[in-house]
Amino acid sequence: MKTFLADMTLSRDLSVNEILSGVFGSISLTAWICLLLPQLITNYRAKSAEGLSMIFLAVWLFGDISNLSGALVTGLAPTATALAGYFCISDIILISQSTYYNVLNARKARRRTRSTESEASEDEPLLQPRRRSSSGLPGSHRRHSIHHQESGLDPIKRIVTGEDDTPDSNPWFHNALSVVAIYIVGAAGWFVSYKFGAWDKPDVPDEPTAETPVAIGGMVLGYASAVCYLCARIPQILKNYREKSCDGLALLFFLLSLTGNLTYGLSVFTYSSEPEYIVKAIPWLLGSLGTIVEDCIIFYQFRLYSGNPGLKIDGTDESV
Repeated sequence: MKTFLADMTLSRDLSVNEILSGVFGSISLTAWICLLLPQLITNYRAKSAEGLSMIFLAVWLFGDISNLSGALVTGLAPTATALAGYFCISDIILISQSTYYNVLNARKARRRTRSTESEASEDEPLLQPRRRSSSGLPGSHRRHSIHHQESGLDPIKRIVTGEDDTPDSNPWFHNALSVVAIYIVGAAGWFVSYKFGAWDKPDVPDEPTAETPVAIGGMVLGYASAVCYLCARIPQILKNYREKSCDGLALLFFLLSLTGNLTYGLSVFTYSSEPEYIVKAIPWLLGSLGTIVEDCIIFYQFRLYSGNPGLKIDGTDESV
């Protein structure tokens, strides 16, 4: 393998670090391209984005905007800059869908509430809260009822949509296969692009030195994005904890996020081993690799809460 990489380096004047950076960046790009599909399909099937924290998405978007701005200013690896731009597009798509379903369900909830109040009789007062709670409001039964209605999904659809807590399925294994496929497709994509000359080295533009205001501004943006990334998942983790549920979230969404963050960080790290470059890339490394810990917390919540959906439903029923 090392001989093959060396031959490639000699033929196209690419260093081994640049090749590895390109491969990792291609894998990361593949993961982020596919990232939205599980969550978008889950939201579409449920006609709800109740499982997602909008604060999580908003802080995530702000971090991606800062990330893109900083990458452009400081001249990070081309794959890192391209990924930063794609992150922003992905966030806007997911936020738009989530906002649409939240607004739509809120309107339906108000209409149902008015209809229920106008048609209510004295012999059914206890049914009113339950009918309102199934209308998609936060903390309602909607996420549970949707889960049971879709429990008959075939295994392939479960993998795509993230319906991972059905007893007769093995979601972690199936999703792991999906992640392996991302690595294979991403690596193959880089070699194809290399074959067509996409990675021929162009003239390298002058990069701002560490003392210039532009470089300092880029570093500030980079650290701002790192802080946003590290804080973005906290609202989602708290939401899952309060509701004791991960219903409405796609497991594959977070697995792909983990894959994208890991290979994104490796892409930046392997692009150059020069201390000056590593110091310049620290905020981006913190933003990508630091969130892996929080992703692991969410994975633990998936394991913890997926085994007791019935207990929560019974408890909420009794409270009603």
